[in-house]
Amino acid sequence: MPRFLSIYKSVERTSPPPPEEMARMGKLVEDGFKSGYLLATEGCLPTALGARIRQSQGKVTVTDGPFTEAKEVVAGFAILNASSKEEAIKLAKDFLQVAGEGECEIRQIFEAGQGCPGLATNTAESKKEAALAS
Repeated sequence: MPRFLSIYKSVERTSPPPPEEMARMGKLVEDGFKSGYLLATEGCLPTALGARIRQSQGKVTVTDGPFTEAKEVVAGFAILNASSKEEAIKLAKDFLQVAGEGECEIRQIFEAGQGCPGLATNTAESKKEAALAS
C-alpha cells in the first residue's frame, strides 16, 4: 500500500495548545495507529530552536531561527498508509478538523523500484539506461 507524507504548516504558536485540543489530537493519533493508517507522526518545536541549512552555488549557509519572515512554518508531519492520494487527502482533512487553522501538503513517498511517475526522467530512455547500469 502506498505511503504518504503529510506536512502540516500553520502560523507558529506562541503558547502550548489548550488541554482540550491536546486530548482531541491524542485521540486522533491513537485511533490512527490502531486502525493502521497512521505509521508515524510528530509535532515540531518552535523555529527559535531550529536552523536552516542552505547550499547554493557550492556555498553552504546556516541561519539560526526564529524564522520571523515566514508566515507559516512546518508544525508537524505524519506518515500515512493510504490506498490512494484521495484517501490521504481525506485523512489530512480529518486531521485539520482537529488541528484547526493551517494546511497539509500531501506527497507520496518514493518506494524502491516504483519509478518516478510525473518526472521527465521517467522515460523509456532512462529506464533503458537504468537496466544497462544494473
